[in-house]
This record gives sequence, structure tokens and C-alpha cells, in this order.
Amino acid sequence: MAGGKETPRQKMIGMMYLVLTALLALQVNSAILLKFKFIDDSLLSVNDKTSVAADGTIKGIQAAVVKNQNQARDKAVLQQSEEIRQHTKDVIAYLRGVREQLLKATENTPTEIKNMSGEDKVAITMLGGKRNGIAYTTMKPKLNEYAEYIKQFIPSATPLALDAKEDPRVTEKGQKAKNFAELNFENTPVVAALATISQKETEILKLEAEALQKQAEKVGAKTIVFDKIGAFASAESNTVAAGTKYKAELFLTASASSISPRMTLNGSPLAVGPDGKGKVEFTARPGAFDASGNAKASWTGTIRFNQNGRDTTFTVKVPYTITKPVMQIQSASVQALYFKCGNKLNVSVPALGAQYKPSFSASGASALPGAKVGDVTLIPNSREVTLSVSSGGNPIGSQTFQVRPIPKPTIEAFASGRPVNDKQGTPGTAIRSLTLKAIPDAGFATFLPEDARFRVSRYEVTLVRGKRPAMAPKTVNGPQADLSDVVNAYRDGDRLFIEVKDVQRLNFQNVVEPVNVSRTFNIPLL
Repeated sequence: MAGGKETPRQKMIGMMYLVLTALLALQVNSAILLKFKFIDDSLLSVNDKTSVAADGTIKGIQAAVVKNQNQARDKAVLQQSEEIRQHTKDVIAYLRGVREQLLKATENTPTEIKNMSGEDKVAITMLGGKRNGIAYTTMKPKLNEYAEYIKQFIPSATPLALDAKEDPRVTEKGQKAKNFAELNFENTPVVAALATISQKETEILKLEAEALQKQAEKVGAKTIVFDKIGAFASAESNTVAAGTKYKAELFLTASASSISPRMTLNGSPLAVGPDGKGKVEFTARPGAFDASGNAKASWTGTIRFNQNGRDTTFTVKVPYTITKPVMQIQSASVQALYFKCGNKLNVSVPALGAQYKPSFSASGASALPGAKVGDVTLIPNSREVTLSVSSGGNPIGSQTFQVRPIPKPTIEAFASGRPVNDKQGTPGTAIRSLTLKAIPDAGFATFLPEDARFRVSRYEVTLVRGKRPAMAPKTVNGPQADLSDVVNAYRDGDRLFIEVKDVQRLNFQNVVEPVNVSRTFNIPLL
């Protein structure tokens, strides 16, 4: 780690940690559990090689001490280095022992893992009933003791077992209250727990490698060079929703400052950063989804560089899965829409997250986008409406709705503020102030109150005596009428005949529409 630069092996270890972190964020299913096992196997393999490399560093320091004629100062450095190596071996041996306990508790073996879940047994082993599990009693103290020990050689070393509130990598508020044990082993499948332990081994070996490198520099020992070069791709997730960004890094697992690699993505040139990594980012397009809503896809990357006067090219093909986004539609009347009304819907696609930028189109209706993301108002003009949703130009899906006719309002008459009695009769003096009200259907008014505003706009009133009108018919514009002249002219036994001529509805856009409603009243006057 001279000059603050990571070795190629350490870069690869860091990459594996990123992949592990990305997998932990995904929904756990059998495929993801298998990927945790792959990550664990890879980390163990790298850790074993790193451990062998550390032994090689010790041998290099020993050789340098002999070359320097066994000076006391150099011998002290060698002794410290051997102590670092032994201390590291002890902690690694402890972690390997924890692995064996987890495997035994979940009825697995080091050579065969049949039960990749076992969250309950992991919790019992690592958390315990009253914080008496391994993660509390021994693991956290041992990891942090090692970090404190190595700090004398690497002043920047930080604790290895952090609670969520202390770990800058934990940004989700819901996780911030968890301690080290809960954060790493609560509700955790055994393969994920094993991968977590392997990752802790990786951190320890990384600290050891840095410390031994500094020790080697004190005696002039040369750093071991990794001479194998290959291509590696690290994706944030191998499963993405259509319309979201697919992100990955394509880079060399070993590199040198003299190498300037050229990279391509699916045959097109790829920008390479100063760290020698190509940033892979593209929009996942919808594919031929299977019954589970998944579509298989892949991308191909190449890395080309000049080695000893000849071009060397590495090619990697990375598979990934596109998942079909699921629309969620919320509305008070989502099962059916109302004809020529402002039916407000909210369409969300949780899988797209912040990248959800919807656009709407509809057949059989007008679609008006709302003020908030996902809000849309449908105004049907046919018996059936199909709403289609896209995001960022990519089709998401569609849904068909049936359309209900607007329920007609009920017309009721009120005399002096009280309902008229057109069977038993109403006192003639009470009809001086007459009001006709258009009362909407209760369910319709609940779903769409802004479209359920009805009024009687015109009606005709006739005072009838016997079989003939006692007065000329009176036309009333609006719901209220002053019938003082009728009150002055009526006699006992007369009838008040009312015929509704026009009813109007004020819709959600404050546009007045006529409503075809017929209603008559034949009210005996007392």
C-alpha cells in the first residue's frame, strides 16, 4: 500500500465487497442465495491466496534482514512482522471456527451446503436470546481488538465491527438503530452470514497486507508483484426493472501505471477513468418476459492493452435479468370509471424508484397528468377505457377499465325548508318559498364529489283547481321560487302541479352540462 495505492488483489477484494453489499440489498430468493455462496467461495479463495502472499512478504523481509547483515533494527522489524502475521492468523482461525459453528448449527458441512437459509439458527448462534450470541460476546471484541492492535502500524485503521450509526456505508434510516450484530446477522440466511464473515477476513487481511508492506519498506524488501491479468465486471445488480439504469464496472483485476487500457461496451467505445475502470451504464429495455415477468439479457465488454509491443484483448460477457415493472393503481373508484367525469388515479411503479417519470395515453378517454408524479385524471368518452403507461419513453404496461354511466340525481321539493308531502298534502301557506333540489347518488358523490354537483335550472309551476288551471303556468329559472301570488290565489282542495324542465351538472372542470331527468309533483294544498 506504498504511497496510498492499493494492490490489484486488494482492488479485487474491494470489488467483491461492493458486489456483496449490492446483493444484500436485493430481495432474497434461491438465486440470490446461490450468489451469496458464490461470493463466499470467491472471498475464501482470495483470502487463502492473500494469506499465502502475506507469508511471502514475511520471507521477503527475512531475506532483506539477512541481506542487510542482520542489523538489530531490521531484526526488530522482522519480529514485529512475525507478530503481525501470528496475530492475524489467530483472528482468521477464530473466524473460521465461527464458520464451522454456523455450518453445524444449520446442519451443513464445509463441503456441502444443503440449507442456504436457516435465518432462525443463524440468529440463535450469532445473536442469542439476551445478546449472548457469538457476535456480541466474542466476535465484535476480537475484531475491534485486532483493529486497535494494527493501528500502531496503520494509524488510519478504524474499528472492524461498527454499529450502524458509526458506519458511514449505512445510509438507510431504518437501519441506523441497529448494532453490529443485528446489522450483520439479523434475519440473515446462513450463506449471507458466511459471506459476511469472509468479508471480515478480507478486511483483516487487507490491514495486515498494508501493515506488512510498511514493515517491508523499512528494511527495503520488494513488494510481491501479481503477474496475472484478467477482465472482471462488477454490477450493482444483475436484476433490473425495465426503464431503470443498469450500472456496472468493467476493469482489469491487475494493472500497472504504464498500461492504458481501451474498453468497449457491446462494440462501442467506453470511457475509461484515471483509475483504469470503465463505467458501464445503460437503460435496460423491455424484453420477452416469461410467465414470471423476467427476461434474460447480457452485455459484452472488451479490454485491450499493449503488452510488450503486442495488443492483448480480454472479453467478458455479463448476463443479467430484466424484470417486468409492476404497476400499482390507486383510486376510490378504480374498478370502474364514470362517464365524462374526472376520475383521478395514481399510478406507481415501485421498482423504478426515483427514475420513474411517467407519461400517459388512453383510448376511449382523455388523460390529464396531475401535479404529482404518477397522478392522472381520466375523462371517459366510451364504455371502455385502456390506460397505457410509459416511463422515460419505455412502455411499462396498460390496464383496461369499464365505464359506468353517471347515476341520475333524485329531485326533491321543499316548501319553506321542509319536504313537501305530495300524498297527504302540504299547507298552502308553506309553498310561498319553494325549492327543488337535485340530490346526487350517495356512492357517486362519495367517489367523485366534484362531478356530483347537480341543480334544477328550470321548472314550471301550475295552480290547479279541479281539472283546470286556476292560474297561468309560472316558469321558474333556478331551484328557488317565490310563490306569493299562488298563496294569495289558492283555495282548499287546489293542487300545485310542478314539472321539472331542465337539470344541470357542474363537472370537475366547472363546466355546466345538461342532465336528462324528468320529474313531476302533484301536491294537494291544505
